[in-house]
Amino acid sequence: MKNILLINSSLNGEQGNSTILAKELLSTLEAKSKVNIIERDLAKQALPHLSQQEMLAWMTPINERNEEQIQLASTSDILVEELQASDMIIIGMPMYNFGIPSSFKVWIDRIARAGITFKYTEQGPVGLLEGKKAIIVAARGGMYVGTPKDTQSQYLKDILAFIGISDVEFIYAEGLSMPTKVASLQQASVDIAALANKLLAV
Repeated sequence: MKNILLINSSLNGEQGNSTILAKELLSTLEAKSKVNIIERDLAKQALPHLSQQEMLAWMTPINERNEEQIQLASTSDILVEELQASDMIIIGMPMYNFGIPSSFKVWIDRIARAGITFKYTEQGPVGLLEGKKAIIVAARGGMYVGTPKDTQSQYLKDILAFIGISDVEFIYAEGLSMPTKVASLQQASVDIAALANKLLAV
């Protein structure tokens, strides 16, 4: 049984295109194989921006944390545990102002932790979450793949590789604010079905 972590961050919630497509992929996998699913909606379960006090709480040894530090560290600890327990991460990724949602950046700030999800060595940082697969389901109003305006794709590859997740695939649905919307969503569904079949064949 695979453990799948689904992360969504669309401000439009269940109606967001990235959410709909990410759940379409998840439903396809769930219908054909046994999976254990953890869902986290970063728009519904909004996380505050990272503070110095919270970061210091992580750096304090567990047995030395006071009550406030235990509480502050618990959010990050839970998010990291969800990630560590997963075999596959499906990320519904809308594009806002050419970037990732701020709610997703807050999630990243809490799961990228030295000594836990990556470590520093003489050769540089090394990710500690190897053996996992990430699938990014990216929904955009315009057409950006392969252009300098696609600031998401390389960033997501880089940050996931930083914590050890180098097996990353993308499903793109672009032009969703253009007359191409229907055709783009149809193609995304075709791509989702093809990817699901490939994953299930492994």
